[in-house]
Amino acid sequence: MSAGALTIALVQADTDWHDAQANRNHSERLLRAAPRFGGPSAAADLIVLPETFTTGFSNEALATAETMDGATVAWLRAQARSLGAAITGSVQIREGAEVFNRLLWAMPDGTVHHYDKRHLFRMAGEHERYSAGRDPIFVDLKGWRICPLVCYDLRFPVYSRNRFDVSRARDLDYDLLLYVANWPSARQSAWDTLLRARAIENLSYVVGVNRVGIDGNGVHYTGGSVVLDPLGVSVAECGDSVAVVTATLSLEQLREQRKRFPAYLDADPFELYPD
Repeated sequence: MSAGALTIALVQADTDWHDAQANRNHSERLLRAAPRFGGPSAAADLIVLPETFTTGFSNEALATAETMDGATVAWLRAQARSLGAAITGSVQIREGAEVFNRLLWAMPDGTVHHYDKRHLFRMAGEHERYSAGRDPIFVDLKGWRICPLVCYDLRFPVYSRNRFDVSRARDLDYDLLLYVANWPSARQSAWDTLLRARAIENLSYVVGVNRVGIDGNGVHYTGGSVVLDPLGVSVAECGDSVAVVTATLSLEQLREQRKRFPAYLDADPFELYPD
């Protein structure tokens, strides 16, 4: 593998409704049975699970929301350590009186980063029952700068804009923009289009990991998990069924593309002011 390469495993699962233990077991079986490498441990640097991968996208899951000391955080730490890879996905996490749709990012050394979903899906009442996050995070992995976000965040390009500032030590905020989602098949065209737009406008690789199947509310999901290059061209896809698919990204190629077509140098500066 060349220097600056990053291998990602996309885990597109059919989430069991409100059954955290079954979903952890199912995810673990997928991780360890992927045919290309006998489980991602031999190849993947980063493993990506869908949004709310322990319950499905449910407002009723507030009652069983875990804490940062709960079983799922412990499971993610154990998987990251065992597989020698970072692993991420979102779950419902309670902090005092508030519950967040929280993306968890576990590292092999036991470190856990988190990002709380900023844009809550009002069409399903998520904004009435969950608390919103405030700021995006950036995670460093093998020389890559990664911005992980959650589902509905995909519709808001300003929030995820890859900013350039000549006064800073680094050129751009990130190299890889990542979305975990429960994105219904009724809006699959929007998923495909917006992921491609985010890649092109941000001169970045983009990863989107969705689920498949029918949830407890009768909502159907077609998957469409994908890795896109900074031109919006597909590098790897999961299709519309349960799958684990890997892709290796090149930091060298990304930098070459940014050098050939440095549109970010003409972008408008701005600042975000959270509520």
